[in-house]
Amino acid sequence: MRSGDEAAVMSGGRSIAIAQYEAAQGRRARLIILMRILVGIAFFALWEYSSGRFIDKLFISSPSGVFARLGKWILDGTLWNHLSITLYATLWGFAIGSVVGFSLGLLFGRFKALAEVLDPYITALYSIPKIALAPLFIIWFGIGIESKIAVSASIVFFVVFLNTYAGVRDVNPLYIHAIRIMGGSQWHVLRSVIMPSATSWVITGLKVSVPYALVGTVIGEFMSSNRGIGFIISQATGLFDTTSVFSGLIILAIVGAIFNEGLGRLEAWLLRWR
Repeated sequence: MRSGDEAAVMSGGRSIAIAQYEAAQGRRARLIILMRILVGIAFFALWEYSSGRFIDKLFISSPSGVFARLGKWILDGTLWNHLSITLYATLWGFAIGSVVGFSLGLLFGRFKALAEVLDPYITALYSIPKIALAPLFIIWFGIGIESKIAVSASIVFFVVFLNTYAGVRDVNPLYIHAIRIMGGSQWHVLRSVIMPSATSWVITGLKVSVPYALVGTVIGEFMSSNRGIGFIISQATGLFDTTSVFSGLIILAIVGAIFNEGLGRLEAWLLRWR
């Protein structure tokens, strides 16, 4: 009877400790959100105060002007008209680059001899500035959206590939040997050891590649386009329209932050076993 009472007391103590920990984590999360909001408010307040007083508006515009421009674009449909093109190219470039990069990274990680043979060629291709490939993609795919997707995919590919390859090579061989001793096949090794161990590397690569996917799309839009956020920024730069330039940059920053938050939640779900 006493042992049962002691177990109940211990169980109740653990429940209280867990509840206290969760409450503390909730307070910390709310505090972080509050601090983020305050930092954002302070930044925009300083920007608004400095504009026209310490720095000419021609160079930095102002938050009030930028948000007014964004409001105008939302009302007349300009924002979605251009943003949809940029998002379409970015998502396709991100998807293609991620799938190909993950597949080849997994392949090279599992077959060391193949990686050793092709390593200098992969390194040489990775060393080429991707912006230098943009004119070549325009020649190959034309001035349409396909060339923007190609530029975006080429940048994402290398980031995901290198992270996947590093994640696969980082797997502890003792776990692989243990699965094989128990009679596991290559599929069991891949599913039960390599994939879970490499997931954090892959997600990190995906999170890092999100802004690069946007960069690739915008680079393509800079070089040849008549629609897209990159086109807006390029056109506004030629007209010295700083307000539109900052408006486009803020849109890209918001899109990148949303993508990154989504991947963060995906990472938490995939790594919930930890």
